[in-house]
Amino acid sequence: MPISFLILVEVTAPEHQSPLKPKPPVKRKTVAKKPVSGKKPSNSKKVSLTRQPQFPWKIIAVFLLLILLSPFYYGYIVKTFTSAWRWVRDIGENPNYRTYRSFDIRIPTKYSIHGIDVSYAQGKIDWYKVRAMEDDDVRIRFAFIKATEGLLTVDPYFKRNWREAAKVGIICGAYHYFRPKKNGTWQARFFLQNVNLEKGDLPMVVDIETLDGLPPEKMRRELTGFLLSVEIKTHAKPIIYSGLSFYNDYLKGYFDEYPFWIAHYYQDHLNVNPTTNWWFWQHSDKAHINGINHAVDFDAFKGDSLSFQNLLVP
Repeated sequence: MPISFLILVEVTAPEHQSPLKPKPPVKRKTVAKKPVSGKKPSNSKKVSLTRQPQFPWKIIAVFLLLILLSPFYYGYIVKTFTSAWRWVRDIGENPNYRTYRSFDIRIPTKYSIHGIDVSYAQGKIDWYKVRAMEDDDVRIRFAFIKATEGLLTVDPYFKRNWREAAKVGIICGAYHYFRPKKNGTWQARFFLQNVNLEKGDLPMVVDIETLDGLPPEKMRRELTGFLLSVEIKTHAKPIIYSGLSFYNDYLKGYFDEYPFWIAHYYQDHLNVNPTTNWWFWQHSDKAHINGINHAVDFDAFKGDSLSFQNLLVP
């Protein structure tokens, strides 16, 4: 028995060694299993099971391309985007006097009939481009065209402008630049000799902007002779054009029975008495118009379409 006990102690003694000399732990080596030929590792299977489906970018790109190539959807998208951008761009701007980027001017918004006036100063005009231009429903409906000046001067571009503007459907009116020192009746005859007025045209216009050194009474006397001569010949009252200052100083209260066309620039409204008989307002002298290579005067008609038609030569 004593011997057996001793043997038992010697066998079990290594498991109860002193803590002063600990036996270093045995490091186990992890042996990677080689995948069987023709089979993917188990971790690859997990990745394939959790892979997300690819987004159909190609299908969406084709769909968007079809939309952009469609005239209907393309036009609708562009119009919507343009309207939204205009709304953002015009924040804080006077809603009654907006900037129209195409025309490069600010235009009073409460008028629906717009036009221009031209002379040799604008050079050769492409009237087809003028007629086609439009920005947010603002387009050129009428044009006043310079015909004559004084007793001897005919605008070199008048005949062409008068012919070509009418061809594209723009309603035309001719104007004469009045020289107070010249006889008013003779100026009217000279004007009438060079303008062949037809049904549907605007009434003839006299442009009076200066006294030419004459007393106001003398200017008004010659102007009266001009107006009566034109009215008798055309059976329509001519329109008087003038700047706001000249009108207030020399014309107001003397020719109230005649329709006026008044120049007053860069304002959101025409600053005249509400009883003033004005029908046209030249509110800018620096408009950009397609087909014209120089700055252009821009005008608005006071009334609606019916009033405009009633003003035309019968």
